[in-house]
Amino acid sequence: MRFPAWKYVLIVLVMIISILYSLPNLYPDEPALQVSGAQAATPIDEALLKRAAIALDEAKIAHHGDEVQAKGVLVRLKTPEDQVQAQAVLRRALGENYVVALNLAPTTPEWLSSIGAKPMKLGLDLRGGVHFKLEVDVAKALEQRQETYVTDIKKQFRDASVAYRAVAEQPGGLLEVRFANAKDRDAGQDVLRRQFSEFTLTPVSSDDGPALRLDFTPEKRTEITNYAVNQNLTTLRNRINELGVAEAVIQRQGASRIVVELPGLQDTAEAKRILGRTASLEFRFTSQAADTGFSVPAGAERFNFNRGGTVLLERRKIVTGERVTNAQSSFDEYSRPQVNINLDTRGGRLMADATRDSVGRQMAVLFVENKQRLRYETDAEGKAVEIREPYIERRVINVATVQSMLGSQFRITGLDSPVEAQELALLLRAGALAAPMYFVEERTIGPSLGQDNIEKGMFSTQLGFLLVALIMLAVYKGFGLIANVALFLNVAILVAVMGALGAALSLPGIAGIVLTIGMAVDANVLICERIREEIRRGLSPQAAIVAGYDRAYGTILDANLTTLIVAIILFGIGTGPIKGFAVTLAIGIATSMFTAITVTRAIVQLAYGGRRVSRLSI
Repeated sequence: MRFPAWKYVLIVLVMIISILYSLPNLYPDEPALQVSGAQAATPIDEALLKRAAIALDEAKIAHHGDEVQAKGVLVRLKTPEDQVQAQAVLRRALGENYVVALNLAPTTPEWLSSIGAKPMKLGLDLRGGVHFKLEVDVAKALEQRQETYVTDIKKQFRDASVAYRAVAEQPGGLLEVRFANAKDRDAGQDVLRRQFSEFTLTPVSSDDGPALRLDFTPEKRTEITNYAVNQNLTTLRNRINELGVAEAVIQRQGASRIVVELPGLQDTAEAKRILGRTASLEFRFTSQAADTGFSVPAGAERFNFNRGGTVLLERRKIVTGERVTNAQSSFDEYSRPQVNINLDTRGGRLMADATRDSVGRQMAVLFVENKQRLRYETDAEGKAVEIREPYIERRVINVATVQSMLGSQFRITGLDSPVEAQELALLLRAGALAAPMYFVEERTIGPSLGQDNIEKGMFSTQLGFLLVALIMLAVYKGFGLIANVALFLNVAILVAVMGALGAALSLPGIAGIVLTIGMAVDANVLICERIREEIRRGLSPQAAIVAGYDRAYGTILDANLTTLIVAIILFGIGTGPIKGFAVTLAIGIATSMFTAITVTRAIVQLAYGGRRVSRLSI
C-alpha cells in the first residue's frame, strides 16, 4: 500500500480552499436599494448618498450600511416591506435623473470577500433575483411604421400621376390623404386599394377638401405588434447576454408585455437602465443655413449639443443605428474615449454615397432616446399616485469634419467618459428596440416563496445526506465512516466551485446535488464490495484494499462518464432550470470521482498502511 505524498498535499489544499469558499453561503443576502444615474455620466458621490439618507430619515424608514460604490449608492434595509417603501420615497426625492432599483446586498465578511469568496447565486425559485415587467409602446410602433408608408404612398401617386395635396400622419396609426377634388380622391382610392391592402379606406371631408382616411386592418395591427414585441425580445436577450446574467428568463406575456427575470444579479440599477433604454443614433450633416438663434430655417432642426449650446442639423438622415452591426469602445491617440462603429453593407453604401462629395462638411451624431418623466398626483383618497409621461430626448453627442469619404467603418469621438462610451457601444451592439418600453412592475421574489423553497431544498439535501450516512455506517462500519467524510468534502467542493463559477442554484440544481450524493456513495459501495469480495477470495486485508480500488476504478469511471455525457446533452439542448441541473450534475460528477477514489484511498492508507492488519472494519 503506497500513496504519493503530493496527493496528500493536494487533498489538504482542496479541503482548505473548499471549506473557505463554502463559508460565504452561511451569510444570507439582505434587502437593499441601489441608486445610479439615469445616464452613465451622471455623477455619483457622497452628496447623493446624503440626499438619499435625509429622504429616508424624513420618511422614518430605518436603513444601515449606506455606501458609495463604483456604479451607484447602496442603501441596506431591514425588511422587504421597508425596501419597497424606501424605493417610492427615493424615486420621488431624487427625480428622473437617477434610477432607484431593488437589490439584494451581500453580508459576507470582509476577510472572505478579500480572497474572492462569494456565495452561490440563487435562482428566482429560491431567492436573489429581480422580476421586471415591461410594456411595449404599440402606439409608437404604429407611428414608426407610418413614416415608411408616407414615402411609399407618395411614390405610388407619382407613378400613377395622381394629384394630391398632402399625406398627413394622424394619432393612433392613422394616415389622411388630402385631395383637391372628389375625382382625384377616387383615382387615389383605386391606387391605394391595389397597392396597400393592409389599410382600410374611409372617404372623409376635411377643411382642405375631400380626403381619405387610412387605418391599419386588425390583421396588420397584430402583425406590427407581434414584430415589435418579438424584436424587443431579441434585443433584450442580446443586452442581457452583454450584462453576463446566468439563467435569465425573458418571455412574452399577453399582447404587448415582456417579463424579464434576472436571478443572482447584484447590479440591478445598471440592468434596469440598460434594459429600458430605447437608444439609437442618427448621422446627419450640419445645416449650411445661417443660425440666427431665433427661427429655424426650412429643412433644418435645432438640437442641444452635449458640450453646450445648440446645433442646426439637416432633416435628412444619412444612416440610423439600425444599420450598426458592431460597436466597441476604445481610446483614440490622445487617450480620449471613442466608439468604433461597423455598418452593414447597405449602411456602408449610404454613408459612402453621402460623404463622397461632402469632404470638408461637418457631420453630427444625434443620440435619440425614449424616456419617461415621472410626476406625482394626489388621488381621491389622498394618496400620491405615480404618473409616467413618455417623451423623446434628442441631443448631439459629436460634430466632426468629414476628412475623406467614409464607408462601413468609422469612429465616434467627443464622449464625456469611458463609461459613457462603453454603454453606448453596448446599446448599439445589442441592437435597437423596435418600439419603446416602459417598466410597469418591478419586484424581488417574495420572501415567503423563496424561503419556503430554500428550506425544502435544504431539508431534502440534509435528509438525503443523513440517511446515506447512516446506511453506510450500518453496512460498512469503519469504511462507511471514511465514505461519509469524503461525502461531506464532496458537497463542500461542489458548493465552492459553483460559487466561484457564478452558477445560479435553483430547485433543479438542488436535485442535482442530491443526485451527486447518491452517485458518490455508489462509487464507495462498489469499492467496499470489491474489497469484501477480495477478502472472501483469501487475500490479506491490505492486498484486498489495493485490489478493490484497482478493480472498482474501471467500473466507476464508466458509470460516471455515461452520466457526464447525459449532463452535457442536457446542457446543450436544455434551457433555464434544465441547464442548472446539468451544470450541477457535471460538477458533482467531477468532485465525486475525486473524493470517492482519491480522498477515501488517502484516509484508508493513513488507517491501514504501514502496519500489520488482521481484519478490516468493513
